[in-house]
Amino acid sequence: MVSIEPVPETKDASESRQRLVFTGLCMDFCILIPEILAILISGCVTLLSDVIKCANEMLATTFALLIIRRVTQGGKFTYDYGMGKFETLTRIITGIVMFISICILLIFTTWRILHPEPFDMHAAYIGIPLMIFASIVDFCHWKDYYRHAQRESTPIMETQWRLRRAKTFSDLLILLALILSVVFAHNHWAEYIDPIFSFVIIGFLLLAGYREISASLPDLFDKTLEEELQMLILRELSSSFDKYSEFNGVRSRRSGNRVYIEIFLAFDPEQRAGEVQDYATTLKKSLESQIPGSVVSVVISQEQ
Repeated sequence: MVSIEPVPETKDASESRQRLVFTGLCMDFCILIPEILAILISGCVTLLSDVIKCANEMLATTFALLIIRRVTQGGKFTYDYGMGKFETLTRIITGIVMFISICILLIFTTWRILHPEPFDMHAAYIGIPLMIFASIVDFCHWKDYYRHAQRESTPIMETQWRLRRAKTFSDLLILLALILSVVFAHNHWAEYIDPIFSFVIIGFLLLAGYREISASLPDLFDKTLEEELQMLILRELSSSFDKYSEFNGVRSRRSGNRVYIEIFLAFDPEQRAGEVQDYATTLKKSLESQIPGSVVSVVISQEQ
């Protein structure tokens, strides 16, 4: 059997991710406090919905931070395949949290439509500058998370940059809702501006939550590689069919940003061990160069 240890993520990279997520969590908390104050003063349902959504997102971010801290501390000899499953589980929990937020938002939005109330200007005095600040913060974090995900893609970074993107658009929608409520405050139909924009936010959360869960479940249950990658492996094997005597199958699984591939081959008993080793090494290097983040193992198995 020919194998190689996966290259572990550097400690500096993990610590950088940890600082980024922790900074984002602190900024969310700082925004949450004045937003709660605005709700207590004005009773604004739109801001209340945003607070509930933000609290759920902070819970998911806290869980992600705990996972990153665990990865940073290490565990090389405890988890041979890394902690990809934990990161995938975090992504699923984030999606579930989004669906919880949707349920809560639906309740308050429906109530507001059935029982409309005049817009309180105190919500605008605090909410408008707060949403401008929140939009800028979330946009900057969205770009930072995206750059980290491009350098080294992990389930947590993928989830966080998508979450920040959704938060940015949500902040802008709330800002627009507050501005329109102020501009058209003297019109009776302005009472329905808040619930209409709340439904738009619900749509964003529904799409994002579905994407996170649907994209994570296959990895959690060790789904095999996509057909395109399987065909790539078969083409590589068919181009060197004279180097082995029997092909006994392929097994694959994902763990975070790593792809583990096991290829079962049988060789002629008369074939020299050195030739087998050279071919296995060549096959391994070729596939790993074509499949980013892959760790290929060639397993010598008995002919069937």
